[in-house]
Amino acid sequence: MSEQVAPPPAPDAAQPPSAVQAPPPAEKSGSKKLLGIVGAIVVFLVVAGLKFGIGSAIGNFFNKDETAEAKVGDCIAELPEVTGTKEEEVDGAKVVECTSTDAIYNVVGRVDGQTQAQARSGEACGQYIKEGQEGYVYYSIEPGKTGYLLCLTKKA
Repeated sequence: MSEQVAPPPAPDAAQPPSAVQAPPPAEKSGSKKLLGIVGAIVVFLVVAGLKFGIGSAIGNFFNKDETAEAKVGDCIAELPEVTGTKEEEVDGAKVVECTSTDAIYNVVGRVDGQTQAQARSGEACGQYIKEGQEGYVYYSIEPGKTGYLLCLTKKA
């Protein structure tokens, strides 16, 4: 008997060599797309707001000057007691109903477009406060800008 050695089996031509493939890219879900769009809009609004001053408007919303719209005939709640030419910083001044027990001062005059120096002099209120009457000046003016001052008298 003779022995024969058979050649190794030939690779099957119909079967391709094995390879590792990445799975096909998954599509983003609708909620992830929406979240990305909303995020882009929020970033745009924040940048636009900072550029165009909406940041100060938001700041004013949280730190609102409640006397900014005060006019002659309105009343103001309690303020720190001042005498002579003493100046006192006020936080939280507000307009109240004149029939309220909180009403301490009457607004007898309002002058807009005043600088801090003009407001400190109090000259603009001279025409609103009668001689012998105790008068007060309340103002809200940012340094280097103009603002308003209110001429006040104690409520009778």
